[in-house]
Amino acid sequence: MFINNFDPVAFQILSFEIRWYSLAYILGIIIGWILCKKIFIKNLDINQKFDDYITYLIIGIVIGGRLGYVLFYNFNYYINNILDIFKIWQGGMSFHGGLLGIIIASILFAKKNNQDLFVYTDLISLVAPIGIFFGRLANFINSELYGKVTEVPWAVTFVQVDNLSRHPSQLYEAIFEGIILFILLLYFRSKNFLAKPGLISGLFLIFYSVFRFCIEFFRVPDEQIGYLIFNLSMGQIISLVFIMIGTIVFYLKNENK
Repeated sequence: MFINNFDPVAFQILSFEIRWYSLAYILGIIIGWILCKKIFIKNLDINQKFDDYITYLIIGIVIGGRLGYVLFYNFNYYINNILDIFKIWQGGMSFHGGLLGIIIASILFAKKNNQDLFVYTDLISLVAPIGIFFGRLANFINSELYGKVTEVPWAVTFVQVDNLSRHPSQLYEAIFEGIILFILLLYFRSKNFLAKPGLISGLFLIFYSVFRFCIEFFRVPDEQIGYLIFNLSMGQIISLVFIMIGTIVFYLKNENK
């Protein structure tokens, strides 16, 4: 059994705190940016525009992630505390909200440049697992999104939460939604799936959502929401929606239907 008593603050400069979660976002974006520019993008025009696209992307992630958390996970609190919506440093980001923010940002950018939306979303889908991996590690360090009580040999005690042995669900997600998903998408890229814009995006939505849906059975639901219809969590219900969206995108973009 592992004892988790990590400090969520990576380091401090005077009174300014740098948290692991912030570093995870920054590291994920930088590594993904470099991989796209140096390896995945073969079109010179796309490569030149990609730097501007990253700006749209960051805005979409931050605004979408925050509003997604507000609307999907804690609406009753924020509707009575409007100003707290802007206190991002206090935590509260939704992956699915960030995903919607990326989609909207990509639509706006592609429309502005008169280009195919899915050319950009395919690239982001390829590198998104890297950011997810670092993000889940940060969740583990922060003792948040922890798992249910268990007696498995690899159980973790999050002392900032309680003294119970729990599933390290954050690490499950880091492995499946990060490492395994990245390997799967690289495999499909090697099969020339990027030649048909939209296929990688569809596969990302399907695989991520399936992994997320399954792992949520080991995770404690958000306290303010609990379980919803059919004893499913909010994350599982949203994942089912994105599985359907991913399937539709993959089908419509697949010329060999």
